[in-house]
Amino acid sequence: MSNIAGLLLAGGGARRMGGGDKCLRLLGGRPLLSHVMERLGGQVGEMILNANGEAARFDDFGLPVVSDTIPGMAGPLAGILTGMEWLQNNRPDLSTMVSVPTDGPFLPLDLVQRLADAKGDARIACARSGGRAHPPISLWDLDLASDLRRAMVEEGMRKIDLWTARYPIVHVDWPIEPHDPFFNANRPEDLDRAEALLG
Repeated sequence: MSNIAGLLLAGGGARRMGGGDKCLRLLGGRPLLSHVMERLGGQVGEMILNANGEAARFDDFGLPVVSDTIPGMAGPLAGILTGMEWLQNNRPDLSTMVSVPTDGPFLPLDLVQRLADAKGDARIACARSGGRAHPPISLWDLDLASDLRRAMVEEGMRKIDLWTARYPIVHVDWPIEPHDPFFNANRPEDLDRAEALLG
């Protein structure tokens, strides 16, 4: 969908994976980030990467790299705000953004279409599987950015679901068989399981 931008969230510290860039860990001989880009790329008009630190380490991926505009490793909500504000400044023609973490190599190929179809007059459409919501995997109205910045700066807001509860939100369900499409690789053993699923 050319009128929707994709935000790839890679701003975390990957503590459970032992540190470093989790999205650069290999799965099937390719970085996790490559898998996520492949799954999402055909569903959006363009993609940007939210990552902190030296941007040059992502040069091979050919994406704009934007670091958190809220200091102190403030979590995925800071990445979402960063993506919203970057798009407002650089792509004022766009009104919506989908965000996804970069450790989920099996994203549904109908993710954006189904979120967009369900969103209607809601401000946010959030993916859900097995009865569990996945707030970082959502379609957002970009004009929420000023409210989000205010909440993060003035209220110290850090939890996505606490903030999204303030707005009309719809949830879209995906089946978890044969495997959860929102599986994410947080630990080394998760990568082993992802290799098995890939096979």
